Amino acid sequence: MTSRPLFKVALAGLVLLVALGVVWWRGSAGSADAGPPLTAAANPSMPTAASGNAAAVEPPPAARTGPREEIPMPGCWDGLAALDRSATMESLHAAVAAAIQARDTALVAYLQERLTELVGNDPDRAMQLLAWAVNAAPPEPSIYLEALKAAPAVRHPRVTEKLMAVAENKSLFTQDRAAVLDALETQHRFTPEMRGRIKAIALDDSADSAAWVATRTLGRVMKEDYERTGTYAPYWKDLLDIGTTSEDTAVRLLALEMPSYSDPLLDPDSIDALAKVMRTDKERDVREMAAFRLAVTEDPQKALAAYRAAFDGEQDLCVRWAFLRFAVRAAGADALPLVEEFARKDPRLRQDYLDFKALYATGTTDFARIWLGKKEHHDCVVEEGAPH
Repeated sequence: MTSRPLFKVALAGLVLLVALGVVWWRGSAGSADAGPPLTAAANPSMPTAASGNAAAVEPPPAARTGPREEIPMPGCWDGLAALDRSATMESLHAAVAAAIQARDTALVAYLQERLTELVGNDPDRAMQLLAWAVNAAPPEPSIYLEALKAAPAVRHPRVTEKLMAVAENKSLFTQDRAAVLDALETQHRFTPEMRGRIKAIALDDSADSAAWVATRTLGRVMKEDYERTGTYAPYWKDLLDIGTTSEDTAVRLLALEMPSYSDPLLDPDSIDALAKVMRTDKERDVREMAAFRLAVTEDPQKALAAYRAAFDGEQDLCVRWAFLRFAVRAAGADALPLVEEFARKDPRLRQDYLDFKALYATGTTDFARIWLGKKEHHDCVVEEGAPH
């Protein structure tokens, strides 16, 4: 009787052990396929779905950090509407001073335009602006002169004469004289007497920056007059004199450069003066600019003769290269024999000759298109205004 219960107990124990073994085996097999443990999901180096989804979700606005972009808004100009309605020269004058004090550059620019509008064609108001410019401290003078420069009244004979008289005043700082000369740039033409006075400033060694601005003013009014009436010769004569006689390199260079902005055809008489500059000027940049200026002329063959005469005495490769390319600009394919001659004398230019020869062999005649296809072989800075 006692053996049967013992047998049942033993059998139950065996069944229990088998069940526990099955459970243990399933647990160990399942753990091999379960992927990383939960702690790994928190590790950013692990490529889990949880970490990927978290990166794709944009944080709410309140949680964002970093500087916020702010769009600048114009200042609030209290009383500006009332000032506009009843603007006078005096009220705008006071407003300019206040705007400068407040460092409000936008308001200063607006007031400058209003001054131009208010002056209009009135020479008396223009003279008032000039008086303020002469007597004020920087930066007010430049504001008043720029306003005057843009007003039609600047071309009134009385205003022009006063500007010229101030520019000639050697007791003023050269910067102030230069600013006044700059205000003359919007003239439509200069009389011979006015050109002579500006030329005198340009040739004055003591005028410094005023001499440079005088030269530029002469050139810019030449451009204006040429575009309006076709007149350039008297201005160019003065500029050529400045370009050949001034002691200031920058002034000489600018004088020869100014026709570049209107490109008139130079008369044959100018070639001799430019040829002399190419042969004798001590500054490389000026010699190159003379070569450039010579390329737009009524007499290309005379220009080629000038390039040939200057070539042998020139030792600077960059200037020789300028003679070559501007000879091509002056005469096109007709310059190729001269270019070949230059290449024989200076083998460094041989490839340039071959390039131009090949380009013209395609049938192209326009120099601008020829130049676009020309390869560079020399480490030379191309002067301002030249084709490049």
